[in-house]
Amino acid sequence: MAQQAVQKNTLYVGGLAEEVNEAILHAAFIPFGDIKDVKTPLDQATQKHRSFGFVTFLEKEDAAAAMDNMDGAELYGRVLTVNYALPERIKGGEQGWAAQPIWADADTWFERQQQEEEMQRVQAENQAAMRAAEELHRKKMADEREGEKEDDTEMKDDPMARAEAEALKQNS
Repeated sequence: MAQQAVQKNTLYVGGLAEEVNEAILHAAFIPFGDIKDVKTPLDQATQKHRSFGFVTFLEKEDAAAAMDNMDGAELYGRVLTVNYALPERIKGGEQGWAAQPIWADADTWFERQQQEEEMQRVQAENQAAMRAAEELHRKKMADEREGEKEDDTEMKDDPMARAEAEALKQNS
């Protein structure tokens, strides 16, 4: 199982009594530092919190101090469990859950698409250049062969060239 990154300034607070609301949770944790956000997710059926909440501090050092002091502490007669919070999970992705919404990597997806298209364009240009070079080479080779044939035909048509060729053969 992949280890999910913890959010060092957000704490999970478990074991909350039914009476505890976001204001009470805020009041219990404010002595440790400035709080950015407090959430107690509600049960959709009962509209009551689900015995846990999240406290997000502005500074991760304050969150660490709160965790050290509040883990195992009592609030409204219940013992609290306080840990660093894992990223919020959203349906989709690996094992049915993802740590980010699907649109979170949209910018990088577009970048990757542009890079891929650019690479394909460069490859197509290289292939076209290679084909042109091969065609040029074939044409040059064909021209050279044509030149050799022309030399042979010139000898047949030119009586002087034929006489020279015969004289060379006899001398050798």
